[in-house]
Amino acid sequence: MKNILLKVIELIVKFIESLGKLGLDKLERALLLGAALVVALALATGSVQLSHLWFAFLFRWLHVLSGVMWIGLLWYFNFVQIPSMPRIPDEQKPAIGKVIAPAALFWFRWAALATVVTGLILATMNGYIGSALLLGYFKGGPETYIGLGMWLGILMAFNVWNIIWPNQKKALGLIEATDEEKKAAARVAMLTSRFNTALSIPMLYFMVATQNVA
Repeated sequence: MKNILLKVIELIVKFIESLGKLGLDKLERALLLGAALVVALALATGSVQLSHLWFAFLFRWLHVLSGVMWIGLLWYFNFVQIPSMPRIPDEQKPAIGKVIAPAALFWFRWAALATVVTGLILATMNGYIGSALLLGYFKGGPETYIGLGMWLGILMAFNVWNIIWPNQKKALGLIEATDEEKKAAARVAMLTSRFNTALSIPMLYFMVATQNVA
């Protein structure tokens, strides 16, 4: 059994290496491959339908994709980057601040915006945006659950664009600031990121509860 497993792994690695010769090592080509696969598989399985229901599903899918990027990066910052910084030698820290963090923050903030926009479009298409924003008039059930998830997500995105990003620009030296201002800004950005991490837990709960606890 072990030999069979090793053989399967060897075949998969060889296949992936063959894709590497076609440029799979470049992110944009990997994304193009993913897009081509989803189009081909969706068409082959007949899961593409030019209907209101399908377009609502399309925006739900885009909403999930954006949310995975956003929350994934939020948790990367809080579970990996921030806790690891004290253990990184001082001479290596500029690589984080000047290269990795700005790139991560670019995708982080735009994924947050995309998540909110696609979520609002989806809520509008499905006809529950008004009642959800009013929390289903606090009666409980799907509209209250999705409303709580939406408001938590909106608050988190607001924090990203209006607190985390402006302070990170100071902390990373992307805009002019004194050393004292950079230190204070870094702490505000970190604490707000921690707050968003806390909010992400109930936000994800209520997003999932909408379809599973109603």
